[in-house]
Amino acid sequence: MDFSEEMDSGEEVDWIGIAAAVELEEVEAEAAAVKYAAAVAEAAASAARAKRKRERPHDSDDRQGIPPAFNLADVDPDPGTRKQIEEYATPEIRDEMRRAYLSKGVGRLYGHDFPRTLFGKDWRNFKEAWYKDYDWLEYSKETKSAYCFHCFLFKPPSIGDKFGHDVFTKKGFKNWKKAVEIFNAHVGGPNSAHNNARRRCEDFKNQKQSVSYAMTSHTEKSHIEYEERFRAVVGVVRFLVSQGLAFRGHDETTTSMNKGNFLEMLDWYAERCKDVADVVHKNAPGNHQLTCHKIQKQIVQACAEVTTKVIMTELGDSNFSLLVDESRDVSVREQMAVIVRFANQKGESLERLLGVKHVLDTTSASLKRSLDAMFVKHNLSMSRLRGQGYDGASNMRGELNGLKKLVLDVNPYAFYVHCFAHQLQLVVVAVVKGVLAVSDFFGHTNKIVNMVSALCKRKDALLQKHHDNLVLQLEHGEILSGKGEHQETSLARPGDTRWGSHHKTLIRIYQMWDSVVEVLHGISLDGADADDRGLASGFMINMETFEFVLILHLMLRVLGLTNDLSQALQQKDQNIVCAMNMIVSVKSLLQKLRDDGWEPFLISTTNFCAARNIIVPNIDDNISARGYPRRSRKMVTCLHHYKVTIFNEVLDRNIVEMNNRFSETSTRLLKCIACLDPRDSFSNFDHDKLVELANIYSIDFSSQELYLLTDQLNIYIDVMKRSTEFLACDSLSSLALKLVQSSQHLVFPLVYRLIRLALTLPVATASVERVFSAMNIIKTDLRNKMGDDWLNDLMVCFVEREIFAKISDKEIMVHFHALKNRRGHLPLQPRVQYAITS
Repeated sequence: MDFSEEMDSGEEVDWIGIAAAVELEEVEAEAAAVKYAAAVAEAAASAARAKRKRERPHDSDDRQGIPPAFNLADVDPDPGTRKQIEEYATPEIRDEMRRAYLSKGVGRLYGHDFPRTLFGKDWRNFKEAWYKDYDWLEYSKETKSAYCFHCFLFKPPSIGDKFGHDVFTKKGFKNWKKAVEIFNAHVGGPNSAHNNARRRCEDFKNQKQSVSYAMTSHTEKSHIEYEERFRAVVGVVRFLVSQGLAFRGHDETTTSMNKGNFLEMLDWYAERCKDVADVVHKNAPGNHQLTCHKIQKQIVQACAEVTTKVIMTELGDSNFSLLVDESRDVSVREQMAVIVRFANQKGESLERLLGVKHVLDTTSASLKRSLDAMFVKHNLSMSRLRGQGYDGASNMRGELNGLKKLVLDVNPYAFYVHCFAHQLQLVVVAVVKGVLAVSDFFGHTNKIVNMVSALCKRKDALLQKHHDNLVLQLEHGEILSGKGEHQETSLARPGDTRWGSHHKTLIRIYQMWDSVVEVLHGISLDGADADDRGLASGFMINMETFEFVLILHLMLRVLGLTNDLSQALQQKDQNIVCAMNMIVSVKSLLQKLRDDGWEPFLISTTNFCAARNIIVPNIDDNISARGYPRRSRKMVTCLHHYKVTIFNEVLDRNIVEMNNRFSETSTRLLKCIACLDPRDSFSNFDHDKLVELANIYSIDFSSQELYLLTDQLNIYIDVMKRSTEFLACDSLSSLALKLVQSSQHLVFPLVYRLIRLALTLPVATASVERVFSAMNIIKTDLRNKMGDDWLNDLMVCFVEREIFAKISDKEIMVHFHALKNRRGHLPLQPRVQYAITS
């Protein structure tokens, strides 16, 4: 405002009015500045929400408040990108977010490769050791900065941009050169803003000190009744989750005859325990019965999160490998299962389910994004990854754009191992498709099984014929009776992808041969359909040929070897050294069968045919060569046809395919790992190759440790060969256990580190396949609208039942209360669970 004209005119100046006008202008300017700052903050928040929306396109909430089904998964685990607490609309929502972040804990990265920054002449970076000195310290992978957890949750809005507070909540701290000095200055004295925020955090976690609790008229008796009611509900939830059963019913009204598994079992529990009946039905408030669907899901969520915490505690700061696969569930949604494999402190190799996550598509980029999100959720770092195993699909193991390549770009030490069990399946498929006679044999076998087992009448006839034949053999003393012997059985229908089921089918045909032939004979005479009669007659004629019997016996031998190997490879505690040894053994047995097995094999086949009046051809007769028309007059002897074209061809293809498919056994990495094998008095021990193995995993060994490893290996092998206890070890797993039990892992820490790395490498993805089998139990046609979070929580508890069973009810109840404010409160002392009486 210009006052010069009024002063020059000599007129009396209204100084009071001028002062009021100036004050009004200042207020308006301040208001405009506040409005501008609010607009800038809203624009930043909108940009952050848009970024989160792009990263999580399937999320329904816009982060303006708490979604209807609030879940800890909605909380941003990265301190650099999360929304500030004061940006939420209402105090209730802010408290919900604080509780969610407190439940998830301080956001930290362990084992991460923290980037370095140049300060003057020195390169400096964030130190993981600072976590121990400052329990409030967080690190953001996105912004590469440090933050304060307590100030983020409870910084007073009036504190503004005073030193160390906006820096540790919004902007992020990066001055690593003076980190300790500034960390201490941020903490300050007893009444500093940081310590005030810390005290508010402690008070917030202790509900019994809150005003809302002080105003509530709960007595200790109501607390005890609440705990008893809660314990009964948790017991029912645990049973249903462990058995993979549904919770809800179609009609859950009080007059319904079937209110669903949860309510029906709770009523059953109350009927058999009077004390539970009192707290569940008689004394329970109408608005606090803990039976609504939302409460059920939150209890299961608490169960899953406590189970996952146990798994993360087992894992600790150890390195681990990754097993990933994807499959379509019953509602045609692609689900990705992630399992971590690691060696625990006892020296045991474990495989644990990390979670099941819905993916929008199965491209490698989409799988990598979902994998990164799961790693961030569980505070895991890719830098700790030492191996990855998939089933061989192109989107998984592709050399250019597969998930394997994307992970290797981040961490070159995450070595890929193709699933051994899957490769074994490919070996059998290649043999079956490559030998014409064998391919024709399995085609007829599948049709015979379908013909005999298609109708209930035929299946009953087959079982009765088999029963009569067993009784007759028992009477003649041809077989002996015993517990578990000669149980009722039927022909197993082979699967499309699991060749172990074909082995079972062939065993059943061999055991029930006479019964199958009699049923086919009955169909050919009395079948209602002329086509069936003709097919049954043709199948019977084909079965009773020498070639069919010979291929049956041959495939029983070959599939018997590969099936035993497949079952061994799919064990959870299997390790890479033992797997390689078994593969070498199977190849050796196949080669021995090929070289020396023809004569005994021919005798057993001939005896089988003679006992059933099947014509055995003269081995020197000429027959038409298979695959050639008769007019070509290409003839071969029966010996050449059966031995060379079938017997040798099947075994040669098996051996060649195993050498090609299991090429990993000849790679540099696995050759080095094989030197750790303790079998045959550590005969495979090779000093130079173990040093080379340490160089391959150079990230885990410093230059000084590599120098010390040379002498340590010499002392280690000398001690091992002098100890009868260690010479008795027949596998790498048993060696690791013995080392820990005898505390020798502390004497030879570098060698034990190599052993743990070998135990960490994956062998097969069978554990992931078991997860999908469990998913088919939990998510069925009747439960096909299950949400992703609900499915994940159920899957974690169901798959990891061994861990879940050891978790106490009290731990689940305490974690359930940590999720949000509850109307009820647990008493200070734990109560004893009531027993069910009949």
